[in-house]
Amino acid sequence: MADKIFGTIEPPSELKPLIEKAGTEGTTGAGIFVLLNRIFTIVIAAAGIFFVIQILLAGFAYISASGDQKKTEAAWSKIYQSIIGLVIVSSAFVLATVIGKLVGMDNILNPTIPKY
Repeated sequence: MADKIFGTIEPPSELKPLIEKAGTEGTTGAGIFVLLNRIFTIVIAAAGIFFVIQILLAGFAYISASGDQKKTEAAWSKIYQSIIGLVIVSSAFVLATVIGKLVGMDNILNPTIPKY
């Protein structure tokens, strides 16, 4: 009766391979990995864009320092901090991939471009 009133709900296309891999219909919990995939992809892309902007601003600050020791040190500090931030984000990406492999969900970080 409920099917006639509400109809059937099909899983999103991103979840179909996970459900087929699990071998059971109605596998619960697969959606969280798709959500984590999207969140990680957005965070890593934003961090990359932020890194490029910070390096450009630090380079401009270094060029415009005109020999002032404090401004030069501040620009180099900004460059070092940007590089450290990029290393932290990259290591988080690698750590999430390793954890995904250990847990058995090797597709946590499988970035895809959705077709809408």
